[in-house]
Amino acid sequence: MPQTEQKVNFKSLKASCKNCSLVELCLPRGLDSNDLTTLDEVIQQRRLVQKGETIFRQGEKSGCVYAVRSGSVKTFSTDKNGEEQVLGFHLPGELLGLDGLDNEIHSCSGISLDTTTICELPINDLNVLCVKIPGLQQQLLSLISNEITKDHTMLMLLARRNAEQKLATFLISLSGRFKARGYSAEEFDLTMTRYDIGNYLGLADETISRLISKFKDNKVLDANRKKISILNHSLLCDIAEGDQSLN
Repeated sequence: MPQTEQKVNFKSLKASCKNCSLVELCLPRGLDSNDLTTLDEVIQQRRLVQKGETIFRQGEKSGCVYAVRSGSVKTFSTDKNGEEQVLGFHLPGELLGLDGLDNEIHSCSGISLDTTTICELPINDLNVLCVKIPGLQQQLLSLISNEITKDHTMLMLLARRNAEQKLATFLISLSGRFKARGYSAEEFDLTMTRYDIGNYLGLADETISRLISKFKDNKVLDANRKKISILNHSLLCDIAEGDQSLN
């Protein structure tokens, strides 16, 4: 993803919500200047997380909600047999740890896919702020609603679409999310492995590799290791919707 190509600016770790370029995507969206200042005062810390570092673990007590500031994070759950199920890939401006708001226990784990910076907001402070700042509570509910919608979309994707459609939909979704963050919608890095993508989509990693090669052969995209370049966005959309099938 684009963040991996940038040097980490350690001064930016201290930047406030008010001055953050992701303010319209993250929790502070819609808050006025005074409310943003209040929110800044309770952000516990903005910290750097190295690739492969665990941010929170399934079964642990939840103490914070996390906002991705740069980089990317994978969330996943593990069953009693140690089998992993990837639940999502989170980009800058997206929240983590919402699963712990109910019973204060994480139902999944979060691990950094590359060098990542996160903001930590203690749940106890968040509860108090939601009372003081009605707009914050509304935005939090909106973000939770978006997460539920994404889960429903994924269930439909896994149930009703073939392998080509699943991968095409996944790439279109990433493209749109990068565009919303000011990055290129046509060229981006996949920080997640082929195995992770396959696990998320309910496909074997060999199938993911085969489909990417198939998309390349049909000039839908180009792929060089982790870098993806979408060459024919409209065709990719047609594949996702089932209006076009590749030979």
